[in-house]
Amino acid sequence: MNKPLRRIAIFCGLLVLTLLIRDNWLQYVKSDHLREDPKNRRVTIARYSTPRGDIVVDGDPITGSTESSKTGLNDLKYKRTYKNGPMWSPVTGYASQAFGANQLESIEDGILTGDDDRLFFRNTLDMITGKERQGGNIVTTLNAAAQKAAYDGLKAQGGKGAAVAIEPSTGKILALASYPSYDPSVFAGNSNDDAKAWKDLQKKYNPNDPMLNRALRETYPPGSTFKVVTAAAALENGLYKTADENTKSPLPWTMPGTTTQLKNEGSIPCKNATMRIALRYSCNTVFGKIGADLGNDKMLAEAKKFGFDAEQFTPIRSSSSVFSDNMNQSQTALSSIGQYNTAATPLQMAMVASAVANGGKLMKPYMVDKLQSSNLDTLTQTEPQELSQPLTSENAQILQSMMETVVKEGTGTKAQISGATVGGKTGTAQHGVENSENPYAWFISYAKLSDDSSPVAVAVVIEDDQANRDDISGGGLAAPIAKSVMEAVINAKK
Repeated sequence: MNKPLRRIAIFCGLLVLTLLIRDNWLQYVKSDHLREDPKNRRVTIARYSTPRGDIVVDGDPITGSTESSKTGLNDLKYKRTYKNGPMWSPVTGYASQAFGANQLESIEDGILTGDDDRLFFRNTLDMITGKERQGGNIVTTLNAAAQKAAYDGLKAQGGKGAAVAIEPSTGKILALASYPSYDPSVFAGNSNDDAKAWKDLQKKYNPNDPMLNRALRETYPPGSTFKVVTAAAALENGLYKTADENTKSPLPWTMPGTTTQLKNEGSIPCKNATMRIALRYSCNTVFGKIGADLGNDKMLAEAKKFGFDAEQFTPIRSSSSVFSDNMNQSQTALSSIGQYNTAATPLQMAMVASAVANGGKLMKPYMVDKLQSSNLDTLTQTEPQELSQPLTSENAQILQSMMETVVKEGTGTKAQISGATVGGKTGTAQHGVENSENPYAWFISYAKLSDDSSPVAVAVVIEDDQANRDDISGGGLAAPIAKSVMEAVINAKK
């Protein structure tokens, strides 16, 4: 072979080798990346080529699938449907042909579409038998009656708010409601109507922000409900050993390092009051001074035991609740009554009530009970997990007795339930610069049955910009909703 031909042959060989290397790079090294690239239309077509699996509550699906419209250029066969979409959207999230997915629809997308590796043998068997691939199911811990009570109660108030219910002994989330809400069905497709519905729900166009999951993602000043944490810190650190010994709480009380007196609401018996009386009447001076006496480090340590300063994964991520570090005594005092920098999600405050009800043991909150294949075989089962021990059992009993006094004869009487013992704490949290805006109304609670078991703990927060300021209180607005949620859970057990 002459020299020019040899050069051409070598060059052509290098081209072929380059093509082979590139082909193997794409097929083996980059295959997963290309397959999962959202710009790959085939991925989207495959995702919507079969019905998605379902999200299940109390044995019934709250989701479904229907064939998409054949009009236009729509090459996506199925789109998602939802039952009572606004009520359940804080749990399900959305799955949209045009806008992707979030929350459970996104976290467990592989199970719902059938692509998860745990469904390999099921998919292989279906391929052999010629059966269409099917997605698996997400079985939740939610209680449909409790969820309805929570959502209906929030809706009836007409403002904004959220409610969370937990089973204290396991951490199962029984209700997770947010209002205002949205129907994920209205933008599940990819038509012009879906695009308009999506746009109308965005915060830029809807100041009520219905797509915000207030139960998990919004943090509020918890107000006087945080006094339950402060009381726990006092007991755990030995500042006070019982609920009924007089505290060293003068009236008026000036916050350390300032000339500012901490005020109480109205004429209430707070001077040297016992912690039981102070919780019943919600004495700022008593619990502010407890926080100042304990100091930032001890208060922060106790708050962290209840879950503050850490994200929670239910598996939907919940924002971190906040109790600050490096505060002076007066700042710690204000934080200890749920003001200053203290902020909490409704989930967090439900965890506080849950730990008290569960003898001082805080269980990790979760809302997915198990994942199933299409033939209902269990793929994974969630086991309850202890998160921390904020209180000894003895101190938990003391705090229970204090919270039960609040409901029996204090600010939480509207949460009383016939045949059950209810413990609770109201809160009216300041909002806006110099408390210029309507406050937030809080209520946290738990119910105990005659066998001393506690099937449910609840937190409710209401933010109502339109209400008369004097009519806003945790006992008046939030406690009745908590009561209806607790009753729903109790009745379901009968």
